Amino acid sequence: MPSSLIDLLKKTHHAEWEATPSWHDATAWLDDLIHFLFPSNNLPKKTSYEGILKKNQIDLENILLSYLDPKKIAIEQKVASFYDELETIYKNLRLDASKIHEYDPAATSVNEVIVSYPGFYAIAVYRIANNLSILQIPVLPRILTEYAHGKTGVDIHPEATIGVPFMIDHGTGIVIGATSVIGKNVSIYQGVTLGALQVAKELYNTKRHPTVGDNVIIYARTTILGGDTVIGENSVIGGSVFLTKSVAANSQVFNTHQLRITTRGEG
Repeated sequence: MPSSLIDLLKKTHHAEWEATPSWHDATAWLDDLIHFLFPSNNLPKKTSYEGILKKNQIDLENILLSYLDPKKIAIEQKVASFYDELETIYKNLRLDASKIHEYDPAATSVNEVIVSYPGFYAIAVYRIANNLSILQIPVLPRILTEYAHGKTGVDIHPEATIGVPFMIDHGTGIVIGATSVIGKNVSIYQGVTLGALQVAKELYNTKRHPTVGDNVIIYARTTILGGDTVIGENSVIGGSVFLTKSVAANSQVFNTHQLRITTRGEG
């Protein structure tokens, strides 16, 4: 192997390592936090709740110290701010789970939603990552949402704005872009994309993704594009719709493509 390649690898690896948290440590911290909030069949002892949470807090602080400069970023303050919001995150996730249970006829209980629904898991990781993103923690929020993306097939950017409650049903193939704004009581089904009309680096600080009003339902495989596109509140967007323009409140939008069914052998 040429020495020039070794030198290049050493140089780039060192620079990237210094600017990036450990994927293993980040996802282990996330798994521990979600298990603490939703312990499924392994309930902590009452006396251990404080200790578990404190360890999780120390783990987050150590992750941030591993790649951020405490002289430039107030790490302890940001960690404290995150855990100050954890009760709100938990309460919002309970509302998300309750909405999924209420609207999905296949869900037998809120607990079933929490322990087994990939859509709920994706929302849970998003809400945790979004809070870190609001605190202007770099890189880590995206690692967390991409971890959930790999496990669930749901791609939610941590900088998206999503109201409470929020329902994802099935979930596979959903994409929610960074500047998307989603209101309260919105339901989204598998294969939905809230995307940009144009992908260009110079649009970084531009709203590129749609706004979805309160109480909207978007059915499977629908694509809605553009930062100026607004789906008005109380609207229903049917399956396999392609939208690049706004829709007024209380609208119903359906794909009018007609199927043709004949008996075999007929013209």
